[in-house]
Amino acid sequence: MKGDIIRQLRATAEIMSAIERDLTPRIAEAVDLLATTFRSGRKLLVMGNGGSAADAQHLAAEIVGRFKMERHGLPAIALTTDSSILTAIGNDYGFDAVFSRQVEALAGPGDLVVGISTSGTSRNVRLALELARDRGCRTMGLLGRGGGTIAGIVDLALIVPSADTPRIQEGHITIIHIICDLLERELFGDGEGTVGGCCG
Repeated sequence: MKGDIIRQLRATAEIMSAIERDLTPRIAEAVDLLATTFRSGRKLLVMGNGGSAADAQHLAAEIVGRFKMERHGLPAIALTTDSSILTAIGNDYGFDAVFSRQVEALAGPGDLVVGISTSGTSRNVRLALELARDRGCRTMGLLGRGGGTIAGIVDLALIVPSADTPRIQEGHITIIHIICDLLERELFGDGEGTVGGCCG
């Protein structure tokens, strides 16, 4: 068992090194994209399935609440949280529409729509991102497994270089935390009142 633990920890460390090597410039682009969105008075919509739904909610919580810095809230909505909306759309239109219908209702030009998919092929995420693009939104994907079908349709793809779902998810949450940290500093300066994260 100890050997398995060590192997998994080393696998995680290898993924973090790969993210540093391959994704540092793209993470900086993501921070710039979010900063531009909020400076323009627009909002963030974010979605995913399963563990990626949890990551979507985590990202929205850090944006609306705070990450480390005491500052005013920023507009972010996780499209994964309203059980009545999700079940109504799923029942009436099918599960493929649970995110695109919300994008249709909530997204406007200049908003940023983010899809999180470890496979890069989640159909409901892809359909929502395609609609968001058609509505004049900027789009971003947090992806794995080479990016799948989503990588080619978003403005910015952050692809964790792994085919192992747990390692991809660990990469995604690390990227999310880095983005939130740098975004606060970009928008609000290093400032006073540094506190613990909203999700701690």
